[in-house]
Amino acid sequence: MTTVYDFELPKGYVDSQGTVHRKGKMRLATAGDEIGATRDPRVLSNPSYLTIAVLSKVITEIEGMESVAPNILERFFTADLAFLQDMYQRINNIEPPTMTVVCEGCGNTMQVPINFTREG
Repeated sequence: MTTVYDFELPKGYVDSQGTVHRKGKMRLATAGDEIGATRDPRVLSNPSYLTIAVLSKVITEIEGMESVAPNILERFFTADLAFLQDMYQRINNIEPPTMTVVCEGCGNTMQVPINFTREG
């Protein structure tokens, strides 16, 4: 069974020295990856950050970089982030996860799907 997948970013991450990094590896997600990401304080204060938190756990390598931290993923071009979100969906063959949110206006709690592909 394949658990790690190679990828090549459409644009590439440009580091502070101007080097472009395009190739990397993503592994299958575990339940712990998703649970841990939902507990991240950045996700709790901004549910949109879930994408970054999850991807930083499952991207195991980007060529020429020592680590893949959330602050690195924050600087990816949106085309590359969308590519990685789509890849995550495809290799894990899952429905988008949901997150519990509280309506600021009425205080009701509800489950909201998180759509990594940004379609619909």
